[in-house]
Amino acid sequence: MAAPLLSFENLGLSQGSHWLFRGMDIHVGARDRLALIGRNGVGKTTLLKLLGGQIQADEGVRSVQPGARIITLEQDPDVSAFATLHDFALAGEFAPPAHEVEAIADQLGIDLSREAKTASGGERRRAAIARALASEPDLLLLDEPTNHLDIAAIDWLENWLARYNGGFIVISHDRAFLTRLTRQTLWLDRGQMRRNEIGFGGFEQWMEAVYAEEARAAEKLDAKLKIEAHWLERGVTARRKRNQGRLAKLWEMRETRAAMNGPQGVAKIAVASDDSKTKSVIKVEHATKMFGDRTIIDNLSLRVQRGDRIGIVGGNGAGKTTLLKLLTGELQPDSGTVSQAKTLDMIFIDQQRSLMQGDKTVREVLAEGGDWIDVRGVRKHVHGYLKDFLFDPSLAEAKVATLSGGERSRLLFAREFARESNLLVLDEPTNDLDLETLDLLQEVIADYDGTVLIVSHDRDFLDRTVTVTLGLDGTGVVDVIVGGYADWIAKRDPRKTVKAEKKAVAAPAPPKPVSAKLSYKDQRDLELLPKRVEELEAAIARDEDLLADPALYTRDRKRFDALTGAIEKARAEKEAAEMRWLELAEKAEGLAG
Repeated sequence: MAAPLLSFENLGLSQGSHWLFRGMDIHVGARDRLALIGRNGVGKTTLLKLLGGQIQADEGVRSVQPGARIITLEQDPDVSAFATLHDFALAGEFAPPAHEVEAIADQLGIDLSREAKTASGGERRRAAIARALASEPDLLLLDEPTNHLDIAAIDWLENWLARYNGGFIVISHDRAFLTRLTRQTLWLDRGQMRRNEIGFGGFEQWMEAVYAEEARAAEKLDAKLKIEAHWLERGVTARRKRNQGRLAKLWEMRETRAAMNGPQGVAKIAVASDDSKTKSVIKVEHATKMFGDRTIIDNLSLRVQRGDRIGIVGGNGAGKTTLLKLLTGELQPDSGTVSQAKTLDMIFIDQQRSLMQGDKTVREVLAEGGDWIDVRGVRKHVHGYLKDFLFDPSLAEAKVATLSGGERSRLLFAREFARESNLLVLDEPTNDLDLETLDLLQEVIADYDGTVLIVSHDRDFLDRTVTVTLGLDGTGVVDVIVGGYADWIAKRDPRKTVKAEKKAVAAPAPPKPVSAKLSYKDQRDLELLPKRVEELEAAIARDEDLLADPALYTRDRKRFDALTGAIEKARAEKEAAEMRWLELAEKAEGLAG
């Protein structure tokens, strides 16, 4: 067996008063293609920096094969010390040949003569990729390599890495990217490192098996604490059930939307309909927009219906931002018309996450320092709402500046999704998010009552989320396609197979019939407990709303105590029902398998 290219034995790193990692062993072979997976805040980027030698560990021994070139692509390259991106790309310990850098930069579509201080995030990222790939690396350490890249650049990078003879470790939220390229998985979970010789395509099944085994083991140990952690991490079977239901609903919505479309793919509006659920919220009639002599949007006609989830895709400079501004009314067309319903109430979440102020606490951001937050007309306690967005309630007093980039994004989503609105605009919402948060975001979008406009380069996210895709190729033509990214690609080039991508969002197969070995009571509980959990959640929310009255305690102490007791009892019953259903679902799967 060949010696590893990079090893770290007994790795330990302290963070304040506790250990972020301790007793961790990692070995990376010369041809390994590793996905590094873990929730935001567990230390993935820190671990990558330890492996790359950018920071020193408190314990452990790092070993590298003599002469090996280990190159790190950082999430936010620092170009401030350089006059141009060209100067930045030719710097570093393993300074690459200029002609190699320039060749890669040309294929990525980046002008390296650009001043470094004025370069955008996407331009800095492309320059960093050109430098890293041209350095003839033996091992690449890639931290969110697809952030700020358009789909064409991501496709080019995927093809380069597929041909690459060396090894790499990659942190990414891009499921399609990970599924295509990785062969092994490192899973960083609660300070523990697990490794499996499977690529990301098999990760979720492996993760579910690990959590299910933990849940069974917890019954014999300190069950309550372990089960709470289990549900916080994933809620494995319940989350899978919700995901399947969400995707089935998405396919139904796509079928309904396809029935509205005319022969050219232009959505029609129902004639004289008073049904608010089918009312058009944005009408585009033969709209054209130009900048100078260049046509950005050419003769577009479109009806956006209430409830549509619209994905906007295309290369950098193709006109995605222009189209978004036309649809929302920020820009007006040069010819044709674009009109919005007078009742539109928009929330816009941009990729800069500009609303987050580092000196504020999480509680101040969510509830202006209070204990309760209005969530679209329903009062919720801050701690409970934080759990809904996968936060530990103890983070309520944490400063925003101490949160990771992904945690800040999640906090912004929590705040903005609490507001009343009927149009949600998301500009690159998946940047910096972990996979669990992406699942959560997909759920929130699926449950949103209004219309959603999404600009994204995340192909899997679009396939799992949108009902209609607006595809721009840079010529001014806008393809209007019912379905996701894979459907747009199939329309543009029917020769390309998209079976693998469509498989990820295909309507789930009907569940296997549960074996007759389940007792009648077990079968009934399996069917009825989800409804009971929903009833308990509604009761808890109702009682919490009554308890929110600040004068209740002094006005009616008995009523206050009764509500407090009812909430505690309902929460206990809900936890018991969830655990019972989880056990039965796993038992049924085992019997059916």
